[in-house]
Amino acid sequence: MMGFSEERTLIRSLKYFLLIGALISTVSAQTHLTSKVGEADGGGTYFQPISPVEEVRDKPSWEMGPFINWGKGVGDRSDFNFLWAGFEVGKTLTPVLHAGILSGQFQLAGSVMPLWQAYTPAPHIQTFTFHGATYTAPVGGGTYYGASIMPVIFRWNFLTKSKRIQPWFQGAGGLIYTTHKFPPDVLVPHGIPGATSVWNFSPQGGIGVHYFLRSRRSIDLGVNGVHISSASLGDHNPGVNASFQIQVGYTFWR
Repeated sequence: MMGFSEERTLIRSLKYFLLIGALISTVSAQTHLTSKVGEADGGGTYFQPISPVEEVRDKPSWEMGPFINWGKGVGDRSDFNFLWAGFEVGKTLTPVLHAGILSGQFQLAGSVMPLWQAYTPAPHIQTFTFHGATYTAPVGGGTYYGASIMPVIFRWNFLTKSKRIQPWFQGAGGLIYTTHKFPPDVLVPHGIPGATSVWNFSPQGGIGVHYFLRSRRSIDLGVNGVHISSASLGDHNPGVNASFQIQVGYTFWR
């Protein structure tokens, strides 16, 4: 049989375990509560559960994370393909601004892309027509390598009732550097592409969503229309009038 002192020790131990369990439960519960306090029907106060979207919306947050981008030219550049990858940093700058269905928050961001590649048709002979005359000339092509920086991304995060999905639209502008003049053009002596530039600009706009997997973690999907132009830094500016880009990323919110 268990002695009196042993019984008291067992009861004391059970009390300690119950107390520790209660503390752990309280701390765990608090991680799912928000600071929104209201009047309960029977008096007193209550805490309303917070969603991942509300968490980053109610307290303007920093966001940062890697992304990868795949794209394809359209129109006369439909045989161009693109692969870009980099890192984005942004900050929500305003509280929710109410404007009907356009209600939301303004965010400023920027990105760097140390990986920038364009896949164009291999060098070939092309037929041209100029002032009614037809002639052929060698044209450059192949894979182009470079890097890009996008110092300005203006993003509008829409107000939403969803607990996990945050939609947005954006406008942005960037600068691209390639190790050879882009886009490919007629080759000048020694096989060097002429008339275009190693520097190009990339104004763009698009839409997308953050999908929150859990608190302050989201995967991101965006679709952008991108224009690539040298602003006539070369003798002429053939550019890439339009390309369709799909971006996938992962974001950490702070």
